[in-house]
Amino acid sequence: MRRRRTWWLAGVVVVALAALALVLRPRRPEKAPGRTGAAAGQAGGGPAERAVPVVVATVSRRDVPITVEGLGSVVANRTVTVRTQVDGRLQGVRFREGQLVHQGDVLAQIDPRPFQAQLDQAEGALLRDQAQLRAARLNVARDQRLVSQSLIAQQQLDTDTAAAGQLEGAVKMDQAAIETARLNLDYARITSPVDGVTGIRAVDPGNVDHASDANGIVVVTQLDPVGVIFSLPQENLVAITTQLARGPMQVEALSRDSETPLAQGTLEVLDNLINPSTSTLRLKAVMPNPRHLLWPNQFVNARLRLEVRSGALVMPVAAVQRGPAGPFAWVVNPDSSVAERPVQIDRSQGDLALVASGLREGERVVVEGQGQLRPGARVAARQAEPPGRPAQPLAGDGGARNGTGSAGP
Repeated sequence: MRRRRTWWLAGVVVVALAALALVLRPRRPEKAPGRTGAAAGQAGGGPAERAVPVVVATVSRRDVPITVEGLGSVVANRTVTVRTQVDGRLQGVRFREGQLVHQGDVLAQIDPRPFQAQLDQAEGALLRDQAQLRAARLNVARDQRLVSQSLIAQQQLDTDTAAAGQLEGAVKMDQAAIETARLNLDYARITSPVDGVTGIRAVDPGNVDHASDANGIVVVTQLDPVGVIFSLPQENLVAITTQLARGPMQVEALSRDSETPLAQGTLEVLDNLINPSTSTLRLKAVMPNPRHLLWPNQFVNARLRLEVRSGALVMPVAAVQRGPAGPFAWVVNPDSSVAERPVQIDRSQGDLALVASGLREGERVVVEGQGQLRPGARVAARQAEPPGRPAQPLAGDGGARNGTGSAGP
């Protein structure tokens, strides 16, 4: 009985202590009427209205070259395999492999002594036949006087005249033999037929070289100027033929990453058929190559200029975004807020987008930092760096970005 009373008194004490704690608990201040969480956050400097750091560019007008690019390969303007035209021992080589040579430079020498001997022999035969011809002509002149006096028969005159004619033919043959011997002697001195660069030597001095040898002595390749053969989709045919009718078209050869210009020339040939399997056109441009930056069989990107669009409204391609409703751009308002603006893009040209509608000249568009934006957000805008200067990473944006949208339809 006493034990049950003790448990009852302990329970009463616990309840009393809990009630006392509720009475003595401090009260929280009530929120002022009409004050929202956003306003409270603004008053306390919370992150709700933090300005988003972005990089912006100004929509402007400029003259934009309209170009198309295709993959191409370099071809030598002329490639000549230098061979001997007479058989003989290769006496010496007078070039270095990879040397720049000019037309007429001596590249090799065949032993000239056999051809000099042939020349001397032909010249000796000519002197002999010329002396015999002079004697024969004197006989003919003498026979003509004697026949007029009826001292010899006409047959003798005819025989001596025929002999003189034979000797005239022999003299002509001797003269031809001399020309042949001189030509062979000249062929023994092998010269470069074009300006170009020598390749790897195919035969060493001391070997007997033949005119029928397939490899020849060396290959000389003309590198200035050079040709570039490239392909473009057939959809460009009308634009190309239209511009060709107006005058020469400019072609620029670029490195494979399209960053480094290598050479510049003009379009020379538009092939007379379309490849049915790829629906592409083949074109050939000829370009000066004084620094030898282009090499035969080198792959390059060929950029063909179609026209120059004067006063085009442009902005960076990085500003163009793509959403469910199509392309758009983030436009920075005068109060540093941003708005989502639908745009129509005519075409992209390099790092520029040609705007057909949706923007006005002088408006500012966001080119970096779009991932953190929403309509009406406030931004801390920084103008894009001029071309050639690297953009600095954005604070809080995880580094610089080039935008996420497509460059238009």
